[in-house]
Amino acid sequence: MRTPPTSDVDLFADDVVLDPYPVYAELRERGPVVHLPHNDVYALTRYDVVRDALADWESFSSASIAFNPMANEALTGTSLASDPPVHTRLRATLTENLSPRALRGLKAGIDAKADALVAGLVEKGSFEAIDALARAFPLEVVADLIGFTGHVRDNMLRWGQAAMQVLGPMNQRTAENFPVAGELYAWCSQVTAADLAEGSVGRGIFDAEARGAVPANTAGHIIHQYLGAGVDTTIAAIGNIVALFARHPDQLALVRADPALVPAAFNEVLRFWPPINAWGRRATRDVEVDGTLIPAGSQVAVLLGAGNRDPRHYDDPDSFLVARNPVDHLSFGYGPHGCAGQGLARLEAHAVIEALSRRVERLVTAPEVRVPGNTTRSIEELPVLEVIPA
Repeated sequence: MRTPPTSDVDLFADDVVLDPYPVYAELRERGPVVHLPHNDVYALTRYDVVRDALADWESFSSASIAFNPMANEALTGTSLASDPPVHTRLRATLTENLSPRALRGLKAGIDAKADALVAGLVEKGSFEAIDALARAFPLEVVADLIGFTGHVRDNMLRWGQAAMQVLGPMNQRTAENFPVAGELYAWCSQVTAADLAEGSVGRGIFDAEARGAVPANTAGHIIHQYLGAGVDTTIAAIGNIVALFARHPDQLALVRADPALVPAAFNEVLRFWPPINAWGRRATRDVEVDGTLIPAGSQVAVLLGAGNRDPRHYDDPDSFLVARNPVDHLSFGYGPHGCAGQGLARLEAHAVIEALSRRVERLVTAPEVRVPGNTTRSIEELPVLEVIPA
């Protein structure tokens, strides 16, 4: 086995996290595995090796999903940061409330909320799309689903953002967000069923703990995953929907002409601009990838965003094409740790795309404003200057 090529790239430098795709293209051409000494990681760059690694939990452990030891230690025992068989049991309770059957009853309400919200914004004619839509909609949906009330509801945005920021290396962003992520962790460590609304999924998780379906004292960890892993990423995805349809009115027109394209359009949004570009794993043994060696114990950076733009797998990968329908995109992960909340994310995103395509012919926006983020690549501000109704 040969040593992988190296690169002096810093995956978490401001300019890279703001626009990673030129760097990803360079890394893909160097090889399927590239050693990055600056981050002390082995980066997986091409579609096939990314997908294979996500499926191989025995070689690539989720015990190190973050790029700093403090966050990995804090996440020990959670579904996100465990491997089978522990992961299997924890995930079963998480997904019990997120299965297609469980979510079916939510669809009508989510569709109605999205349509009313979009209708009101179209009537206003101009608005700030991130606060008014990308944040407002999923925060309300998740708060109602889990049963969050009071100050927790008010803190969901900052807690969710911080939970993702602290997964980066120990840089300034991580350090600044640890105290805020600690607030979420502390609340999840002491939350009880009585703190959550009656009839909510959150109450249901405590019921599962009471009947022994999950280990004692893990209900709070499971609720942490709903908020820590699901809110910030969904906000990013919905912001990306608005920005991409504003940039590509021809693609919005295709969806308006054929509403059956809604799921395909969301798949393409996720492939083109994934909410998360890099995720961590730990090599449990010496692993051979395409003839190169990843040494046992190494931190691995799984570059989902690089795999999604791999021309070896997707034709014309740098074009946004809603008819492509890339059902095998990597943005929800793959294998045992494939995103547990993807069904809910799809419900929310499909509802927004349906409402936009039905009510809007064109969105005129100012350039999106982004701020650097360790884990989630999202839009901070997106002013909609004019709406041309359908």
